[in-house]
Amino acid sequence: MSDKMEAKWYVVHTYSGYENKVANDLVTMVESRGMQDLIQDVKIPTETVTEIKDDTTREVERKIFPGYVLIKMIVTNDSWYLVRNIRGCTGFVGPASKPVPLTDEEVANLGVEKHSVEVSYNVGDNVKIISGPLEGYSGKVKTVDTANNNVCIILSMFGKETPVELELDQISLDD
Repeated sequence: MSDKMEAKWYVVHTYSGYENKVANDLVTMVESRGMQDLIQDVKIPTETVTEIKDDTTREVERKIFPGYVLIKMIVTNDSWYLVRNIRGCTGFVGPASKPVPLTDEEVANLGVEKHSVEVSYNVGDNVKIISGPLEGYSGKVKTVDTANNNVCIILSMFGKETPVELELDQISLDD
């Protein structure tokens, strides 16, 4: 195996309700064995949901995929063995002999890796659309939501002001 292998995201199946224990035990084992270069990240995908019960509203963090833990790792015999032998872990998703990594698209859709985006424009700035079906149009920034990678701009189309949602990298400051 080459030294320059890139870590990829894998899905590990756990006993239901053991996700946090498996993730915590894995992080502890990786640190105690000095395997941070092989097993780089462990995540349990969650979402915040608003629950309304008996006229009270509360925010609850809920697992998106109960029974699964995501691990960013380079698969070697040692790292595979370590993960497989964590108590509560039933194995990798994929054929038993070879774990299958998630594609870049799947990783992006799961929101596992957050890419921070720095933008050079602010609310009220005049911007130009640089990609997509509205390329070439100009408008004014109404809102910027870096957490969700989108921006709302107001375009003047057909004599009306129209709000348009775009991704952060689809616009630039209008010169």
